[in-house]
Amino acid sequence: MDGGLRFDDWSRREVAAVESALQAWVPADTPAGLGVAMRYGVLDGGKRLRPLLVLAACSALGGEREAALRAAVAVELIHAYSLVHDDMPCMDNDVLRRGKPTVHVKFGEAQAMLAGDAMQALAFEVLTPEQGVEPALQARLVGLLARAAGHAGMAGGQAIDLASTGRRLGESVLRDMHRRKTGALLQASVLMGAACGAPAGATWQALSDYGAAIGLAFQVVDDILDVTQASETLGKTAGKDIDANKPTYVSVLGLEAARRHADELRDQAHAALERSGLAETGLLETLADKVVERES
Repeated sequence: MDGGLRFDDWSRREVAAVESALQAWVPADTPAGLGVAMRYGVLDGGKRLRPLLVLAACSALGGEREAALRAAVAVELIHAYSLVHDDMPCMDNDVLRRGKPTVHVKFGEAQAMLAGDAMQALAFEVLTPEQGVEPALQARLVGLLARAAGHAGMAGGQAIDLASTGRRLGESVLRDMHRRKTGALLQASVLMGAACGAPAGATWQALSDYGAAIGLAFQVVDDILDVTQASETLGKTAGKDIDANKPTYVSVLGLEAARRHADELRDQAHAALERSGLAETGLLETLADKVVERES
């Protein structure tokens, strides 16, 4: 079977599994309509890249499927909660996300804040079922996700981003910010999937390097798309970072250099997979390509 067709079939199947799990595990019957806002913020939208990374890494290692599906859902809940909060007026103040009004526009700022809080908590509830996943693996998955989402990862990177508005940043500082803000959760997605298997130390390090490379590549491409695509294509407001005078890879490196850097990061991701010692890395290789070649 053609590799592209194999990947497309696999990704459709896995996205459907993630959507089904989200539909089942994100409640609607919550006080004061909170679940409606939660479901609006996480269902029926997005590429589900992070869940796919979890499931591809698990597949490469022949890991535990139930644990990986829970990890995939948990990662997507953290990602969705971060978008709900990032879009609020006190942060990025955006009105469009995934082609529809942002959660605070639809439900109000207070409900959006609570919906994000509830999705964050639900992510860790999903990771810790009473049965089906060994406690030691639960603990490892919780630790990986918490570190990626907290002060050392996504939240810390967002703090740097807000503090950097209107300032000139060097490439090294910009890289550190985005390794935290965007890259940490993508890297954790790979490692959570790997943790559902039994990776040797060298394999774990190689997958960590792979995750770091695609995590940064994703942000580089995001910055490129922000200045080259229309809002209708992106599903969010184009040009927001430039209008807000935020440092980006395009503003720091220039457009063509940013494109070259994205290609370099893809090469680094592929090289990491080559030294992983894993026989089946085709899904992860294709995901690295998709990150760099995407147009939205």
